[in-house]
Amino acid sequence: MSSHSLSTFSNMDVDVAIIGAGPSGAIAASLLHQQGKRVVVLEKQHFPRFSIGESLLPCAMQFIEQAGMLDAVEKAGFQFKNGAAFRYQNNYTTFDFTDKFTPGPGTTFQVQRGEFDKILADTAAKQGVEIHYGHTVDHIDLTHEPVISVSTEDAQQYQINAKFILDASGFGRVLPRLLDLEIPSNLPPRSAIFTHIEDNISDSTFDRNKILISVHPQHKDIWYWLIPFSNNRCSIGVVAEPHLLARLQGTLEQQLMTIVNEEPGLNRLLSDAKVVQECATLKGYSANVSTLATDKFALLGNAGEFLDPVFSSGVTIAMQSASMAAATLLKQLDGQHVNWQEEYAAPLMKGVNTFRTYVQAWYDGRFQDVIFYQQANPAIKQMICSILAGYAWDTNNPFVAESERRLNTVVALCQDNDPV
Repeated sequence: MSSHSLSTFSNMDVDVAIIGAGPSGAIAASLLHQQGKRVVVLEKQHFPRFSIGESLLPCAMQFIEQAGMLDAVEKAGFQFKNGAAFRYQNNYTTFDFTDKFTPGPGTTFQVQRGEFDKILADTAAKQGVEIHYGHTVDHIDLTHEPVISVSTEDAQQYQINAKFILDASGFGRVLPRLLDLEIPSNLPPRSAIFTHIEDNISDSTFDRNKILISVHPQHKDIWYWLIPFSNNRCSIGVVAEPHLLARLQGTLEQQLMTIVNEEPGLNRLLSDAKVVQECATLKGYSANVSTLATDKFALLGNAGEFLDPVFSSGVTIAMQSASMAAATLLKQLDGQHVNWQEEYAAPLMKGVNTFRTYVQAWYDGRFQDVIFYQQANPAIKQMICSILAGYAWDTNNPFVAESERRLNTVVALCQDNDPV
């Protein structure tokens, strides 16, 4: 059902070829298939496969529902999530995503991405979407209508003639590489080290329904994620500029545990933790492109731009882009003229740039001053909570509409009254 039943592949004609079966690819495929378009999804790997981006945002639930996948996700037994907690030294604060400015879901899940991504892809396949695993895109010809050269694991080669290509390849960034679209990110290069642990947390005050973001006690631009799962496990990771990690010695696991133990709260919480997965690292992950879309292709999620993992925006941006691109593409496939810059790229970047404001302000310390401010104005906290919950496209929210100006106003108030 979800992979080709024949032993040989012949050339095929489709409306849309999608590169990648992750969240953006699966959701875009489902939305297009619902409207009667012939879609094929090409996935280089086999599912389940490990990925980070495990703490979903409530905003993403809308797109899961739109794609008819909500029931499958809710039945999977993932860890319920209703907010985010932040700790720096003796400061601890929480954001309840149900107490937010923007309408929409206020809860979501924390997920092992291997299982989560497979559920989305399998649901798309059950809906009738054609997905080929172990198939690699080797070449793209955009001279006329897109022609895609594909190879299989057993060295077969075939071509797909498509009316349009959606690149949902994530960090694989297939089209940016093949079409030379990559440009440097305006964010400094950072590295992440991460793993899964059997956490054995005995502290009854620890809230498993929230991601915990901890800040290093001496270096405010080093931070940690702790994402509880429903099976007594957590995802743990640290993010910093490479020079701040260079002092760490030993294996990746030793490096990660050394720096985790430098944060007293995590050291205490994880005193009985056991690493259950090989540690991994991701370096220089921030990326950007010169073109997000034309009348022949569009880039979804991380294939276009990846900012930073700090507010778990990656999967939400991926799903938002899938929904927006599918709606725009349906118009084009139905014969309407589409301006991809005005109808897809610019609206998508409005939310991405909102997240960028808060990512940059997190690392320079301004947003941390706001998050840890003890006398928060409830209405302002609700507006910021909406962004943390993923609603970065809601221009009714002043902190979206004028993100930099509004943030700086609040930063000045916090710093004047209660410097952290």
